[in-house]
Amino acid sequence: MNATGLAAVVLAAGKGTRMKSERPKVQHELAGRPMLHYPVDQALNLGCRPTVLVTGHGTDEVRTSLQDRQVAFALQEQQLGTGHALLSARRSLEGFSGDLLLLCGDVPLLRGETLEQLLALHRAEQAAATVLTAKLENPRGYGRILRDGDEVLGIIEEKDATEAQRGLCEVNTGIYIFTAPRVFEILAELGCDNAQGEYYLTDVLAALRREGLRVRALMLEDSSEAMGINSRVQLAEAAAILRRRINEKWMLAGVTLIDPATTYIDEGVEIGPDTVIHPGVSLWGASRIGRDCLIEPGVTVDGCELGDGVHLKSGSVLEGSRIGSHSDIGPMAHLRPGTVLVGHNKIGNFVETKKATIGEGSKASHLTYIGDAELGARVNIGCGTITCNYDGVNKHRTVIEDGVFVGSDTQFIAPVRIGRNSVIGAGSTITKDVPAHSLALSRSPQKIIENWTLRKKKSRDKE
Repeated sequence: MNATGLAAVVLAAGKGTRMKSERPKVQHELAGRPMLHYPVDQALNLGCRPTVLVTGHGTDEVRTSLQDRQVAFALQEQQLGTGHALLSARRSLEGFSGDLLLLCGDVPLLRGETLEQLLALHRAEQAAATVLTAKLENPRGYGRILRDGDEVLGIIEEKDATEAQRGLCEVNTGIYIFTAPRVFEILAELGCDNAQGEYYLTDVLAALRREGLRVRALMLEDSSEAMGINSRVQLAEAAAILRRRINEKWMLAGVTLIDPATTYIDEGVEIGPDTVIHPGVSLWGASRIGRDCLIEPGVTVDGCELGDGVHLKSGSVLEGSRIGSHSDIGPMAHLRPGTVLVGHNKIGNFVETKKATIGEGSKASHLTYIGDAELGARVNIGCGTITCNYDGVNKHRTVIEDGVFVGSDTQFIAPVRIGRNSVIGAGSTITKDVPAHSLALSRSPQKIIENWTLRKKKSRDKE
């Protein structure tokens, strides 16, 4: 699509009182991203330069969430309708001449393909304005589209419509392409001298027709694309639609979802083919899942990178971690941010890691905490081992070199370094560095008192 001479305005000034929230409505999330990001990214992907965001309620929060995107901002200080919101962007588009796409920050389900079709129709018809419409079984509350064939005669609001007009099912979605700067000139000329004291975009269409200019419309094939979000009920409905789209995309790309209805994959996650995902799995953030992975029920992966052939067992939680190929995790393991598994690792049930790099082939099979640590290759960590990394003020590191065998119930009091190919006896508390090829033991001598229980029994019998 040739986007030369194309700009966009995204309306995001409303408070959204029906959300019952202190947050701006457009900041509520769908599939891991604020709903506002979807129309903004669609505009940028279409090539809209500039893209102007009209803010009002919660301006600072909205600006912060988009600081990594090439957008300009305009402030709508008074809420005087969508026409006034568009007019608020006029200064930001000073000197721009061309096609102006108007999007709504609370309409996140529009597909890029739809906007491309809308732009193509607008340009092919040499229209002064083109409106995106939808056909609804129950159009109650929407403005109806009045047509004469391909020509849009106008948009009539339901409260002003005749009985016959209320029977029309084609409605206005609030998405337009206008010719700029003429749209701003018309809005300024029309003003807001009406019963509601608002600027009406629908009046722009009537003014363009009076000038003998063309107004066209593109009807959506899937009306759900134009769904606006005004409550948490609608937020959940939109999220379900978006999740279904995401899941279908990955299944068509060669990923097996055992039960798509209970699989939650954020927008922006990447998954390799031949990966199998069981019910109740949540893949969040910018996670990258390799090929031929197996993810069992109830697993959560948040902002992680998984190599090929990784097996995540039931109930495990992974955050901000990098997992090398052919590693087994869980069940019920917790990998916290900063964990790096080089590959061919085993992190077993009820093992927790944090800021730990674990070398190739190393394993910790159960009931262990490894934090602020560096493990070499082929290290075996016995059950119940703890790296005691925090002294109440500072964090300290434990370094365990290649080939070390750690017996069960060992505590490493950091900072400490264990030399390569050493053995740590079970039940030890290690407070000093251990040289390579050594055996380290730290146990109290075992004491046996024979017949102790018999004497205790006789003592109780006399009482």
